[in-house]
Parts: sequence; C-alpha cells; structure tokens
Amino acid sequence: MRIDIVTLFPELCGSFLNASILGRAAKKGLFEAHCHQIRDYTTNKQRQTDDYPYGGGCGMVLYAQPIADCLRAVTAQCEAQGRGKPHVVFLTAAGAPYNEQKARELAGYEAVTLVCGHYEGIDERVIEAFADEEISIGDYVLTGGELASLVVADSVLRLQPGVLAEEKGYQEESYWDGLIEYPQYTRPEVWEGRAIPPVLLTGDHQKIDAWRAQQSKARTRARRPDLYETWCETHPLTVPKWKRGENARLIKTEEQLDAAAAIYHAAWQQMTADTTTQEYRDAHTVAVMREELVNDRKNGWALYLHTTAGRPDGLVGVLHKTGEVGRLYVAPAAQGQGIGAKLLDFARKKLPEQEHPHLLVLNVNKPARALYIRMGWRPAGVQRYFTGPECTVQPVYEELFQF
Repeated sequence: MRIDIVTLFPELCGSFLNASILGRAAKKGLFEAHCHQIRDYTTNKQRQTDDYPYGGGCGMVLYAQPIADCLRAVTAQCEAQGRGKPHVVFLTAAGAPYNEQKARELAGYEAVTLVCGHYEGIDERVIEAFADEEISIGDYVLTGGELASLVVADSVLRLQPGVLAEEKGYQEESYWDGLIEYPQYTRPEVWEGRAIPPVLLTGDHQKIDAWRAQQSKARTRARRPDLYETWCETHPLTVPKWKRGENARLIKTEEQLDAAAAIYHAAWQQMTADTTTQEYRDAHTVAVMREELVNDRKNGWALYLHTTAGRPDGLVGVLHKTGEVGRLYVAPAAQGQGIGAKLLDFARKKLPEQEHPHLLVLNVNKPARALYIRMGWRPAGVQRYFTGPECTVQPVYEELFQF
C-alpha cells in the first residue's frame, strides 16, 4: 500500500510515520509513505498558501491551486509506479465520523492520499474537484489536520499484512468486531492488594475466551450503549438447542405457581437493584409477586415454567388475545445458559396467530434489551415513564418491542 499526506508540516507527519511499529514496517517495505509540502506547489513569490475568505469572517482559507497541483503530482507518481488513481480523503470537521469499519475499508485501497486542512478550512472548490470523501475523527476542533491524518494513517497502515506480528493482534482489539476490548493484565498476580481475575490463571482457554467475550459485551454495554446496540443488530443470536431434561410446561398447580413466584421475585429484585429504592423493593415480596401471577392468569395470560433436570429456573407468559409476551425471567443462578433466549423463542412460537408479537421492557434492563434485539425484536415506542419517588435513576421507562 502507498499512503500520501498533503500537509503544511511534512516533517511532523514524517517523524511519526518513521517511528515505532510503522517505522519498522516501512523499512521492511510493507508499505510506502510520502509527505508532501503544500508550499512547494504555490505559484506566488511569497509561497503563500492562504488568503482571507470571501464574504468576510475571521481566519484564513487555504488556496485551491497548490493543493490541486500537489494532488495531480501524487496521481502522476502513482501512475508511474503502475498504480491506479489514489483514493483522496480530505480531513475536515464536516466529514463523516471515522471508525474501525472505515479504517478497514481504506486499508483495502492500493493508494490513499490524505489532505490536511488548516486555519478556517480549504477552498471548497478543490474539495469538490478532487475529494473521494471527507472524514472527521471526532466532534472537536484541532489547529490543523495533521493529527487527524496521522490517526487515519496509523489505523489503516497497522492493518496491512505483516505490520503487526500476527493478525490476532488487531482482530481482538477494541472496535474490530464492534465491541470494546476486554481488560488486560500482566505480572504480578497481585498488585497493591488487587488480584487478577482467577479465570486467567486456569490455563483453560475456552473459559478464558468466554470470560473475555462477556467482559467485552459488559464494558461496551456500560460505556458505549450506542456501539452495543449496533453490535446487537448486526450479530443475530442463534437459539441454543434444548438440553435433555429441559422443558417448559404450562403452570397448572400451586406448587408450580410457588416456584414461578420465587423466580419472578429473585430476578426482579436483581433487575431493579440499581433503579429503585430499597423500601420499594422490600415491599415486593414473594407473596406480592405470586399474587401478580395469579391476576395474570385471571386476565388470560398463559404462564409457562421452565425447568432443567426438574429444577425450576425460568418463567415466561403469553397473552393470545393481544399477542403480548411478558414475565420473561430467569433465576439469577441460571442466567448465562441461554434459557432466556429459549423461552423468548418458545413464547413467540406460541403466538402463530399474531403477525407481530410484542413485549415491554425497562430501558435500564440492558441485558434483556440486547437479547431482544439480537433475536429480531425491534424498539417500537415507549409505553410509559416511571417518575415516582421509588425511582433512583432517571429516566426510567417501559419500551415497546415488536417482532
């Protein structure tokens, strides 16, 4: 790959590209990088590159002519090497947001040219004439485009074959698969009283990989809910196969109702621990939850109890007359085993007469929202807000999801 940077400060860009990992890779011939001084292409004696903007205003605007001539020269150099026309990117505040997906896309080009803006910007006419796209690395303002161009160059060049020691070096990092990377640890095992997670000492790579995947999801869900929702939409969940001795039966007996109430109570207490007051949760006893389930059945709900090897561990309900799915809860000790996905799929199949079954979920119940999205359910509005004194987090509301 060839990468060119069109800039007023080629020495700044060049020093970065010749250092550390990229510098070693360039010396091995894994890519070639060139930094071009815009002033070298000016046609005035003062080598001036900018002027006042038409229409008035503070600051200066870069001329179109020297940038255009520089880009023509870069194109000619590429042609002399037998390369095609370079993909030209202008780094501007008005550009599309940059991300790992765009880095991978740019890494696929044979040649990429990055143009650094400065002052109040670049004459729009040269952007219109030469730009294949405009990119912004974030919603903030820099004194020039050099740092932005180096961010793009670094993220693109590190994806070139051989630049990193092994492909796994970037495929497990943050954003590669849409998630933030899991936490990392090194020696010593205990530092200032803080021990590394025991699973990392087991040598069981299957358990370690599972732990890392769980950590990545949890971190992304907590720190970047926007990324996590996008990841859920693009990573559909395959419903796990039912195990031997695992079933879901219609609740008919008092004993089944007692077991369902205990599951409902424990899972609800866990779910609302960070969003409601202790007093409010204390008022919701197992007996209160049992009475709610009794009323559900009176109102037409069909409730199903999930058991594994005879042990009750899940609950779900369906209301045939409206197509609603509800009371989907898994006992805390049984979570993470795919029971929620199985019960949601089970409930949807119990409503074949409904074209679009629906359900409600608290917006703060991130694991449940993620499950629904990955299984093909999508947000369809807000049912109601909770603004009473029992809420410790605002806003809390019920979202309507539809299949």
